[in-house]
Amino acid sequence: MAEKLIIFDTTLRDGEQSPGASMTRDEKIRIAKQLERLRVDVIEAGFAAASQGDFDSIQAISSVIKDSVICSLSRSNERDISRAAEALISAPRKRIHTFIATSPLHMEKKLRMSPEAVFEQAKSSVRFARQFTDDIEFTPEDSSRSDLDFLSRVIETVINEGATTINFADTVGYAVPTLFGNMIKALRDRIPNSDKAIWSVHCHNDLGMAVANSLAGVTIGGARQVECTINGLGERAGNTALEEIVMAVRTRRDYFNFDVGIDTTQIVPTSKLVSQITGFIVQPNKAIVGANAFAHASGIHQDGILKARDTYEIMRAEEVGWAANKIVLGKLSGRNAFKQRLNELGMGLDSEVEVNAAFARFKELADRKSEIFDEDIMSLVSDEQQSHTKEYYQFISLSQSSETGKQPHAKVIFSIDGKEAMSESYGNGPIDAIFAAIESVTQTGAELSLYSVNAITAGTEAQGEVTVRLSKAGRIVNGIGADLDIIVASAKAYISALNRLHCKIKKLNPQL
Repeated sequence: MAEKLIIFDTTLRDGEQSPGASMTRDEKIRIAKQLERLRVDVIEAGFAAASQGDFDSIQAISSVIKDSVICSLSRSNERDISRAAEALISAPRKRIHTFIATSPLHMEKKLRMSPEAVFEQAKSSVRFARQFTDDIEFTPEDSSRSDLDFLSRVIETVINEGATTINFADTVGYAVPTLFGNMIKALRDRIPNSDKAIWSVHCHNDLGMAVANSLAGVTIGGARQVECTINGLGERAGNTALEEIVMAVRTRRDYFNFDVGIDTTQIVPTSKLVSQITGFIVQPNKAIVGANAFAHASGIHQDGILKARDTYEIMRAEEVGWAANKIVLGKLSGRNAFKQRLNELGMGLDSEVEVNAAFARFKELADRKSEIFDEDIMSLVSDEQQSHTKEYYQFISLSQSSETGKQPHAKVIFSIDGKEAMSESYGNGPIDAIFAAIESVTQTGAELSLYSVNAITAGTEAQGEVTVRLSKAGRIVNGIGADLDIIVASAKAYISALNRLHCKIKKLNPQL
């Protein structure tokens, strides 16, 4: 029988460390629910000691997720571990994930601790964590650049203290597949109690080898858990992409011979939800979830596909949740059909008031747009939830004029902490005029580092989704806005980014 490969998703923790990818509590809950629908084995919901916002998110996710194990990261100290345990208290299945750096470089330059002090802290932290749960994961940070003898000693000891998962981390994406797999194998061969824990891999994509390294860790090293994120989101160049690991193992089951519990038809909906919330657009040629992943432009390929799909397709688009922009609802659709479709998309709302408000917005959109697609529904629900959040800045309306040979002008009405404000300005273009008008009142001094427009669906009636990235004093935030009018979407996106910038929560982002 095939062995089970555990899928550990860290989109809500490591994925959020992508510059600008911070998420609100409600957004994290939405993603966690979709990860449960995807049937992820373990959801790393955050780093409880990083901020009050992370703590609250983990606590909320723990109370609503029933099927997946909920995990909180913590440094190897009692304060962090206690905080993680408190956040996880309502989770039916919980895990504490503690870590400390073990490479000579990190111990000397970052921790400023001796190897012996690191050893003792790793040992005591796992022992302390065992008071709260039997499911303890331990990561020697920067594992791939650590000394094998020292790693062996640390890992043997933490397993004796009760660690049930050992996570081998290529923190800086330095590893190459064969060496990475052999290093894990060497450790498992030399550590007497290595069979008492599940071995895991956590890889970064700095050299473009995160997926290859993870699979080598499984096939050569004997790891049985892979840590990954949706769309490969993560620090710097990103993490191992969940969708690529899952479909590689499933498509080449003849070679890997592993079972994964993932519902692959939920991969694309999950990818779209994470992309929409974080503002990180998936590149068209991205494996599995890119818009071109199953497109065939070559005449030879098209001919082959028409004769037999498996001539050029190693997997089916529908297996991972792709559909040909199927029209699901229209202006004559009723409330129950709309509510049912929300549930199918993993976007079930918590109250009838929210459903009614979202349905009213859907009807408004249906009056303006003849064909409503799943992506439209996801966007309008996200917009509806954002509009009901008590945000510091809220968009109300705008008027804009531009004409060849004349300087564009914009007037924007929005609220600031509940008080209505009106501003107007000229600009080099309509978008520049809108942003200048908003900035003339808010005076944040933020720098615009990205402005991106993406059509939510095909056709000239498509809603436009705008991503705005602002930076100020080292902080980077993304804002998202969607509307049939791209000018309005731009104003919403800018205001969304300002709200994230206004939230001054200081957060500690650890490296794994």
